[in-house]
Amino acid sequence: MGEAPAFFIDDLKKDLTNGDILKLEGHETAINIGLSKTYVIGGMDNESTSNIEVRIYDKSIGDWVIPIVLGAKPNSSKCYSAVLFDEDRILVIKGNSTSDDCFWFLEVNTAFVREQKRRFETDVVAWSKGVIGEAEIPIVISGPSGVGKGTLISKLVEEFPSKFGFSVSHTTRASRNKEQNGVHYHFTERNVMEKDIQDGKFLEFASVHGNLYGTSIEAVEAVTDKGKRCILDIDVQGARSVRASSLEAIFIFIRPPSFEDLEKRLRARGTETEEQIQKRLKNARVELEQGNSPGLFDHILVNDDLETCYKNLKKLLGLNEGAETIHKLLPEFVEVPLEHTASKIDQKILINCGNAEENSDRNTFLLDLSSTKGGAPGRTRGMNIHIIKPSTNGTKMLS
Repeated sequence: MGEAPAFFIDDLKKDLTNGDILKLEGHETAINIGLSKTYVIGGMDNESTSNIEVRIYDKSIGDWVIPIVLGAKPNSSKCYSAVLFDEDRILVIKGNSTSDDCFWFLEVNTAFVREQKRRFETDVVAWSKGVIGEAEIPIVISGPSGVGKGTLISKLVEEFPSKFGFSVSHTTRASRNKEQNGVHYHFTERNVMEKDIQDGKFLEFASVHGNLYGTSIEAVEAVTDKGKRCILDIDVQGARSVRASSLEAIFIFIRPPSFEDLEKRLRARGTETEEQIQKRLKNARVELEQGNSPGLFDHILVNDDLETCYKNLKKLLGLNEGAETIHKLLPEFVEVPLEHTASKIDQKILINCGNAEENSDRNTFLLDLSSTKGGAPGRTRGMNIHIIKPSTNGTKMLS
């Protein structure tokens, strides 16, 4: 914490209403939330960092607070506008940016942020990137080791390469023969993964057979960013963590026809010692019991015959046999210029580009946030944007 500059103290002495916007020196924007805190977003002209910085002026103590900032941070820009979207989130619009990197939500009091505040026992904020357009919810496929869930997922991705994408998990175990880093797993050191877990970069993680396994938030979002439906291959412990998280997904459990059949499959692989097999069988018994837990899995499939189980999986996901897969087009990009202003009307943001008098031919954007989903620690998806173009008679037309 440090001393607030005089120009800012003078502004704070004014009787500002909730949500008033202050323009500060340098590339900074400030927004009041409630009666006690002002969030300052941006950076001064001489800042060395490439990311947008966040600091808080706490009027109750008359001092600055530097919060812990979670999530992927947006790159700095020379011009920002910020709008208080609701009591929990600030929408930050970067000037001179295309719509794939223009809209960012700074979460200050969402459920995720409140949880992190309790954990760190200090002020926390979290960035969530705003994404134009809808996305199909991910699929979580779980089951004991050796049940064949990996083979089912591979068949699904192979038959529908433009529709599904496989989320690559992280692990601290050593790679096996022919396993490729970034393809089968992201192989990492334990201290590195533990640090990333502490930084909130993982959607779920678990200790399995003495090693850490986990699904990073970015691994899921990277698949969805490509317009594909993400598939997560995780154990029951991980599925339980994802179910408790903010991620909306379909949960499918794959089970063997019998425990004896599962043991035969594990031994047939010939990749593990007897001790390792016994450890996996012990864990499999627990997972098979947990697979029947109420409210954990939406669907249960028995893998007695691989082809039959695969057909049932496709039917469950609404995939017709031999149907042609059409790749969903990503939203068309728009560009918000450096100079712009933004204002909020209900759950819509009106973005005026440039000087209204001198640039009558400049577009105005209407950003609809009424259907947004998700948020930190991932993306905020479901935004819709409309271009309001000037017509020949001077009126604005919605496109």
